Parts: sequence; C-alpha cells; structure tokens
Amino acid sequence: MMSRTRFGITILFAVILGAGGFFLWTPVKQAVFAPPNQLQHIVVSGNIEAHQSVLSFNEVQAPIIYLPFDEGKNVDAGTVLARVDDRHYQQQLQIDRAAVDVANKQIAVNESNLAAVQNTVASDRFDLAEKQRDDTRDATQLKSGGVSRQVADLAHTAALQSAAVLERDRALAQVASHNIDLARANLTAAQAKVGLDEVTLSYTALLAPFSGVLAVREAELGELAGPGVAVFTLDDLNHVWLRAYVNEANLGQIRLGEPADISTDTYPGKVYRGRIGFISSQAEFTPKTVETHAERVTLVYRIRIDLDNPTHELLPGMPAQATIALLSAGK
Repeated sequence: MMSRTRFGITILFAVILGAGGFFLWTPVKQAVFAPPNQLQHIVVSGNIEAHQSVLSFNEVQAPIIYLPFDEGKNVDAGTVLARVDDRHYQQQLQIDRAAVDVANKQIAVNESNLAAVQNTVASDRFDLAEKQRDDTRDATQLKSGGVSRQVADLAHTAALQSAAVLERDRALAQVASHNIDLARANLTAAQAKVGLDEVTLSYTALLAPFSGVLAVREAELGELAGPGVAVFTLDDLNHVWLRAYVNEANLGQIRLGEPADISTDTYPGKVYRGRIGFISSQAEFTPKTVETHAERVTLVYRIRIDLDNPTHELLPGMPAQATIALLSAGK
C-alpha cells in the first residue's frame, strides 16, 4: 500500500513539474532569448496633442469692445472672435478717401490747363505764320524801296517775338502734361493708402483661421489689444496627433506614413487609425515622466502619429497607446 502511494505521488509530481516546465520555459525563451528583430510590433505610449494657434490682433492697437465667446466653444473658420474699437481707423480711412477725391480733382484741373495751353499754342502758330509772312514781304519791299528799313526791322522783330511766344507756350503745355502725370501718381498713392487703410480696418476684427475649439481665453472686454497680445488659443481638434517615443533598436523598423492603431483608457476597446507623420532625426533622453533612472537615461527618438478626430473624442493631454507593426530588416 505504501509503495503504491509513493508511486502515485512520484507520478503526480513528475506531471506537475513537466507542465510547469513547459509553461515557464516557452514564454521565457520567446521573450528573453528571441532576437529583437523577430518582434512583429511595438506598443508606444504618449499623449494626444492638437495643433494650436495663439490668436492676436495684427497691425492695430485699441481696446477690445466685442468678445462673445468663452473657453470650450466650438467655432467655425471665419467666425468673428473679437473686435477692437475701430473709430480711429475709420477716421483715417475717411481722410485718405478725401485725399483720393482731391487727387482726382487735381487731375481734372491739370487736364483743363493743358487744354487751354494747347489752344494758346495753336493760336501762337497762326500768329507766327502771319508775322513771318509780314517779315518776308517787308524784306522784299525793302530791296525795291517800297518800305523803309525801320518798317522792315519791326516786322522781323515781331516775327522773332511770335516765335518766342510759341516756344514758351509749348513749354507750358509740357509742364501741364507733367502736372497731369504727377496728379495721376498722387491719385495712385492715395488709392493705395485707402487700400492699406481698408486692410488695417479689417484687422480690427479677429477671425478664426480654422474650425476648432477655443482652448484658452486670455483677454477681457476693455483690455488694450495689440500685436503679440494673445486673445485666444484655438485648438484644431479635427486633426490631432500622438507624441510618442521609440527605442533606437526599433528606429530602423518603422517608416513615415506607416499605419498605427491608437487606443485610450477613456474609450476602451475603441481603435483609432493613424499614420506616422514625423520621425525625429535627433536622439533625446526618455522624458522625465518615466520614473526609473535606468529608463530616464535611455536614448529614444520622438515620433508623431497623425490621426483624424471628427467627433472630438480625443482631447489634448489624453494618454494613449499606439501599436505599430515593425518592418523586417532591409525593407
């Protein structure tokens, strides 16, 4: 009876030892002794980030008089987020529009002057032709004794004076023509100034450059806004990305554009499809959020995984994991 009992215990111990050896040896051998390039995928962790724009007024400085939205508001591209007091810029626009009217009137005046001078030049030509005929006739009669030397000299002098008047009036016509060109140039400058005023006036309204969520409101009504003074921070939640890091050993086994599956603890079981959009060329130490010193001193490479987020489920700062298939060496 004792022999059978010992034999049964021996057989049971051998079975347990064999089974334990099988279940213990297999994963240890695969996890510890398998070369790294036989792994088929890696899982990286990181945080969701959104493309952000810090919005401020350009080229204008005035108190904010319109600020209808608070943080967390969804806004469409082109929505007016804020306005500043534009009375100064409206007044400047009116002044420069008046300058355009003056330039137009100056062109009209100079064109009238040119027309008048051109008529005078035409009259001068007729007068010169008559004086030249008198001079020629008196010079001929002087030879035959028909007129005196004095009469002939007076006719010649009158012809010379008429020619001088013609040249003077031609010069005045040239000046009038130049004045028209100058007035037109002044008009162009005045119109350009009005165009600049209109652009500057458009800057008194702060528009959303893209559809997104107002993450931070950094101004209040009545505050003085100006270039570089932040008013809102706008997040583009339609297109977010995951910041993560990979070890150097796996760097050669991932590629730009490669797909990745992203999951979060917030929505367990739900997988988001993304693609690797950036792989850093510079190594860096593991971020300090990693707790152990051994992991902190490890060099890693930062990657960015882009993914669409039409439902805005993924929010900046949310922890997430990405599963990336590793390529075989040489691919």
